[in-house]
Amino acid sequence: MLIGPGRRIFVGQRADGAGAEWQMPQGGIDSGESVLEAAARELVEETGTSRALLLDVTDEWITYDVPRALARRVWGGRYRGQAQRWAALAFTGTDADIVLDGPHREFRAWRWLDPAALPDAVVPFKRGLYCQVLSRFARWLA
Repeated sequence: MLIGPGRRIFVGQRADGAGAEWQMPQGGIDSGESVLEAAARELVEETGTSRALLLDVTDEWITYDVPRALARRVWGGRYRGQAQRWAALAFTGTDADIVLDGPHREFRAWRWLDPAALPDAVVPFKRGLYCQVLSRFARWLA
């Protein structure tokens, strides 16, 4: 969770989605990589910036399931969801530091979003996950 000006949250509109699917940056933890290393790498890959300070990391894994039809399409039916660890980061740059056209382009557009609007901006199957993340990092958003 990248927290920016006014304690708003960075969300990106997926580059591969047909609709207006918004989400926070997220990604996998590579073999031999720590949660913090993965968070830093994914931030750069998905937002084009490393201008952030670590605030917090979840100790627990937070899970979500994807609709069965989607799991068949994107994961060949091998997985039904994901388990994730989340990091909260304070953005220290300017909007000009966010560059989406890198080699791992995940998003086609981005914006800062009020935390209260986040659950309604994402696909329904991620709402519960995002509500848990918002609750876990509430002190950084107040």
